[in-house]
This record gives sequence, structure tokens and C-alpha cells, in this order.
Amino acid sequence: MNKEIKEAFSFISPLIIFISIFMLLPLIGTFWISFWRDVSFLPKKFLGIDNYLRLFKDPQFLQSLYFTTLFTVFSVAIEMVLGIIFALVINEKKGIIRGIILLPWVIPSVISARIWQLIYRYDYGLANFLLEKIFHFSINWLGSPSGAFFSLLLADVWRTTPFVTIIILAGLQAIPEDLYKQAKIDGTNFFQRFFKITIPLLKPIIIVALLFRTIDALRIFDIIYVITGGGPAGTTTSLSIYAYKYFLLGDFSYGATISVILFFIAFFIAIFYIKIGKFKAIL
Repeated sequence: MNKEIKEAFSFISPLIIFISIFMLLPLIGTFWISFWRDVSFLPKKFLGIDNYLRLFKDPQFLQSLYFTTLFTVFSVAIEMVLGIIFALVINEKKGIIRGIILLPWVIPSVISARIWQLIYRYDYGLANFLLEKIFHFSINWLGSPSGAFFSLLLADVWRTTPFVTIIILAGLQAIPEDLYKQAKIDGTNFFQRFFKITIPLLKPIIIVALLFRTIDALRIFDIIYVITGGGPAGTTTSLSIYAYKYFLLGDFSYGATISVILFFIAFFIAIFYIKIGKFKAIL
């Protein structure tokens, strides 16, 4: 090991120690607990893979997995499209619009969720107030599975699209302006420049945004907890909410098993994004 590598490891060793203590050890502990019966009112017992077999026979877990997958696909897709559009607009029209579009991201997620819960209230919510004034009818937004799904999706998109916008905007500002000028001289239109210059050069940035947002959407908790609590009838229960419910019940091993499954889903998706982004470690 040469001198440069030793110096590099000396600089990153505090980070390695921090990650090992506060991230790696809890992760290993969660894996370990998932192979046991760790229930507050029962003696501890080694079960092997029984918790995992129980998991995939659990209809509520399968429902939570379905909801989490569907929510992730729709929320991330919408946020990416809107984020790119907003970034293009802000890149051209600088000024106060940047501050306005970032406001939803500045608001803490729990407060944002509470605001949307009040908006969706059937009796005095803003959404039904506007519907009554314009169309003369009301909707029980959180009373049906489809209504609750749409309501959560809208709240999440409203809050996290600015995050995608920031990332994409940073990528746009790194693209040399000379490329667009030369393309305009060659007679290309906006869509040709967008698909031939912008998107190819933004690919690594888009992959990074997809990675962050997908993992964040997979582990969504606070918005659901505040707005629907997982209802109606468990149809909006995410994997994080489902694991949390078992931790509350004192069944720590089953909650840990759900968390392990969620970890592996996020891990393999991250590997997939890194592979298609062709990112390489630098040593």
C-alpha cells in the first residue's frame, strides 16, 4: 500500500468508523433479529427463515408491497417529468420563480402532510370547498382506496418535485452554452436540441435523481402516517408503515423482517441505477 493510499484511508477512516457504528451495526442487528422470534411477551427463540416464509404468506404484506411499488413508480415518474420541465423553465427565466418553486421542499414533511390532510377534509377542507363552489359536489378524498392513493400521490409530488428540479437544474447549468448556439446555427429546433443534447448530457444527473427519489419513495412513511394512517382498510399501508406497526405491537422480529425485505429492494434498485448510469469508483 503506497503513501497516497495510506493518506487517503487516514482521511476517510473517521467516516468509516461513523458508518460502521451508526449504520452497519444496526443493519447487521436487524438481519440477525429477523431470524429469531423476538416478541416482547414471548421467550426468544431461533426460527431460521420462518419469518420470511410467514411474510410471503401474509396478504397484508403483499398488499403493502403492491402499494409501495405502485406509489413509487407513479410518484417518481411524475416528479421526474415535472422536475425536468421546471428546471428548463427556471434555467431560462431566472429570478423570484426559483425561490417560489423551492418553497414546498423547504416545508418539513410532517407539516406538509398535515397541510394536505386539512385540505382533504370532507367537511371543511379546501379541496371540497372549491368543488362545492365550482361544481356543487364534494368528494370523500380519503374514504376510498383510489381517492386515498391519488391524494397521497399529489401531496408527495407537490413536496418532492422541487428536489428533482434542483438536481436537474444543476445539471443543465453545467452544459456548455456553445453547444446550443452551434445547434441553433445548424437549424435545429427545441425538441431536437432537447433530445440530442440536453437528455444525453443530463443522463448521469437524471440517474442520480432517480436513485435518490426511488429509494426515498420506497421508504415513504411520514406523509402516509399523517394523512391516511395506512387506510382505508390498509390499502395505503407502505412497507415502512407496516414494519412500524409490528414494532409498536412488540413483534420486533417480524418488523425487522419487513425492514430487511425493504432494504434488499432498495439495494438492488440502487445497483440497477448505478449499472445503467455506468458510474465508476475512483481510487
